[in-house]
Amino acid sequence: MKEITINERKYEVIEDVKEAIDVEILEDLVTDYFDDFDYIVGDFAYGKLRLKGFYESTNAKVSSSNDIKDLKKYIEEKCAYGCRWFEIRKKD
Repeated sequence: MKEITINERKYEVIEDVKEAIDVEILEDLVTDYFDDFDYIVGDFAYGKLRLKGFYESTNAKVSSSNDIKDLKKYIEEKCAYGCRWFEIRKKD
């Protein structure tokens, strides 16, 4: 698996649909807010990158809106059809 570094934190690239990952943009958008999440998912809508944090299903903080097992549903229902998107997982 490919690995990237964003603001000195390492992430494993799980999915990179249509080469959506741009580390320079991510370094500006990934703040300490995302430190708590196991995954970050990003999608492009109207030329802008949107980010959302997700948890492993076993994480005590998981809810129905941020469970990584529901990622496919999120992509289908909340993202533009055929958009560029990515999924990265925080490495410990």
